[in-house]
Amino acid sequence: MRVLLTIVAPILLCVLTGTAVARDSRHLYPVAEALGTPKAKETLGTAVAFYFGNQEHPPAARTLGEHTANRKTNAANKSDRVACDWVFLTAMLALRDRALQDGGDAVVKITSYYKKTEMASDTEYECHTGAVIAGVALKGTVVKLAK
Repeated sequence: MRVLLTIVAPILLCVLTGTAVARDSRHLYPVAEALGTPKAKETLGTAVAFYFGNQEHPPAARTLGEHTANRKTNAANKSDRVACDWVFLTAMLALRDRALQDGGDAVVKITSYYKKTEMASDTEYECHTGAVIAGVALKGTVVKLAK
């Protein structure tokens, strides 16, 4: 029994230590490239316009609320970029769906909002990747644009 413990204990320590030191890599990727793919164009459609950071946008007739979309995806066997672009698109879909649900036709002032830390950019979004999960959190204001 003592010999078994001498062999098993170090193995367990190695396994448990490996899971405690999980990877959390921060990436900034171009919004235009992620939204420019055929899949993104087809999926998001044109019913809702999106404006990132401080991008100029038409005046809003009504502000319908600020909303967040925090999405995760399986990143196993994918490059960080592929996983991040995919999960970014799912977060954008959540903002689009919320805008449509609230009667809006645009989401303005979209910022990355990972772990409730805001990162505003007109051109980039923030994504975090680990060994098996990638995550994107976005925050934006749903509006009805003035015609």
